[in-house]
Amino acid sequence: MKIIYIASPYAGDVKNNIEFAKQACKYVITTGNAFFCPHLLYPQVLDDNEPEERKLGLNMGKQLLLKCDELWAFGNRISQGMFEEIEFARQNNIPVKRIQSMDMVQVDNKLCMEMR
Repeated sequence: MKIIYIASPYAGDVKNNIEFAKQACKYVITTGNAFFCPHLLYPQVLDDNEPEERKLGLNMGKQLLLKCDELWAFGNRISQGMFEEIEFARQNNIPVKRIQSMDMVQVDNKLCMEMR
């Protein structure tokens, strides 16, 4: 079992982005892996609208990224925060995998990779 760092958009449409992040977490579970999703954790105690708190959350996430086996970037766009996480992963030789929304399918409330 690998530990997968989940990167997906947070800012903007926060409500829908949180739901999408939850789906990404479920997707990782269906692959037999564990996940770490910092943007479902840190905004619970830090204010993402406060630049210093946002920076602290991103920095703490990056430190935990060093403990993860891979970073999976979910969604059809790469946000600024995701870009920073991806670059940090690459600089530290952590494999990065891109998973676009079209590659995720919901079946009976479980996410699985679409077979092609």
